[in-house]
Amino acid sequence: MNIFVVDDHPLYRRGVAYTLQSSGQDIHVDEFPVVDAALARMDEGQQADLMILDLQMPGYSGIDSLNAVRARRPEVPVLVLSANDDPSVVRDCIDRGAFGFVPKSASSEQFNAALALVLSGGVYLPATSLSVGKPASKAQQDAWSRLGARLTERQRQVLVGIVQGKPNKVIARDLGLSDTTVKSHVAHILDALVVSNRTEAVYALARAGLSLRDLETAAP
Repeated sequence: MNIFVVDDHPLYRRGVAYTLQSSGQDIHVDEFPVVDAALARMDEGQQADLMILDLQMPGYSGIDSLNAVRARRPEVPVLVLSANDDPSVVRDCIDRGAFGFVPKSASSEQFNAALALVLSGGVYLPATSLSVGKPASKAQQDAWSRLGARLTERQRQVLVGIVQGKPNKVIARDLGLSDTTVKSHVAHILDALVVSNRTEAVYALARAGLSLRDLETAAP
């Protein structure tokens, strides 16, 4: 597995790379101090199975670094690292297709747990962002507990794409489906989760502590 670590702080970038390489998994890490260098490497043909991206990068402000990566490489899952874990920032990142969000204040144990969850198809979001908003309804909790039995294998594959922040056209291309078919699957998934949009779906999975591996285990 190839993971790009994009952060302009050498010590922090090296620390993330070391944590990844010490995880016991077969992971190759490429480090980049600027976003454009990472994008150029992918343009040269280097595969990235996951990008771990600091939001505050040279030449970018706010979440523009994430927007740049999503615009150029929508097929690449992005896990955001940031010192700013304001719930509105977290929400904006998920709205724009981030795979998850880890605060830079997280301990190494929390980072390892987040990485394990993300690599298994789950979504890691800080507890502060999950506590914002109205509590989950009983209907939602019931739906989440039996979600695996309500989705077909193909719908679970589409859900992986949603979790990875992929737009419908990319999911359709990856799975060899039409845009219309993917749109139908997305509608069924939202109904099964008792939510109204893709961002709420990502939050629902995170709040329920579910990964795609969990769903596959629960499938009939």
